[in-house]
Amino acid sequence: MNKNVFRNLSYGVYIVSSWDNGRPTGCTANSAMQITSSPATVAVSINHDNYTNGCIKDTGRFAVSILSEKSDPLIIGTFGFYSGKDKDKFADVDYKIVGNMPVVSDSCGYIVCEVIDTMETDTHTVFLGKVTDGDVNGSDTPMTYAYYHNVVKGKSPKNAPTYIEE
Repeated sequence: MNKNVFRNLSYGVYIVSSWDNGRPTGCTANSAMQITSSPATVAVSINHDNYTNGCIKDTGRFAVSILSEKSDPLIIGTFGFYSGKDKDKFADVDYKIVGNMPVVSDSCGYIVCEVIDTMETDTHTVFLGKVTDGDVNGSDTPMTYAYYHNVVKGKSPKNAPTYIEE
């Protein structure tokens, strides 16, 4: 099987955040999707090895910051290539608290959720979230995963659902 076919699926680039004992934490994700508009429900997929996975399980909440083509690409690296267990990823990233959740300011929108269900795969947890808040930040174009790879020339960390060893 040619795993590169998965790069032809449409993805965005997101920061999924939660709390770690009162400290904001999060990770870069590309697997987020709307499930329904009424009631508003989304799903995100987070690797079992990502520290954020346990934080979402502990708090029962998460936020999705939707990165734009104008978002600083360093945010992706900060949240994608370091562990929140060892690094305060929000230390050098502007953020705001919305619906009691940390949201990256350099984004074109955000969604705040309460976990209503989970599904476990061999490597990832899919968190189903009831949307409790969300808004658009300006009119910037959301960053797609293809844009991240083809224009930004970004790489995927090993914990990413779309990681393909090069």
